[in-house]
Amino acid sequence: MPTAGKLVAALLFAALGFVAAELFKPAMPDGTSFGPFSFICAGIGAVSGWLVMGPRAGGGRAVGISTGLQAALTMAFFCLLGFSIYLMVGLSLRKIYDGPMEAISGVFELMIEHGLLMLSVPVLGVLLIGGPICGLISDWAGRRWT
Repeated sequence: MPTAGKLVAALLFAALGFVAAELFKPAMPDGTSFGPFSFICAGIGAVSGWLVMGPRAGGGRAVGISTGLQAALTMAFFCLLGFSIYLMVGLSLRKIYDGPMEAISGVFELMIEHGLLMLSVPVLGVLLIGGPICGLISDWAGRRWT
């Protein structure tokens, strides 16, 4: 059921995902084509805000902070997973992998590789500080407009 807390959480975490994706781009090698990367991350952020933060909005400040951090880290995980699967499919179409098990392990290798690139101060700062702030605002909206 749609609530104000879910809507605010979805919008805030969509913005957080977009900003985190834009801050991640400089860590990638030169000449990397991103396409709709930031918008897809924003979509994943909106889903994370709606499903993770939204139902708990209005539960108090501590719940807002912890759930906001959880939603931000969930968003980062699923962005890494989704784009690693996308890259693996592209590599497998070029016959880089010898079999399906190597391709599946390639997903996790790509996740680790891109996860290490994500460990920059701007990206971590946005996720670890912005997540709880978005959680607090979502919590306030959940209490205010219930």
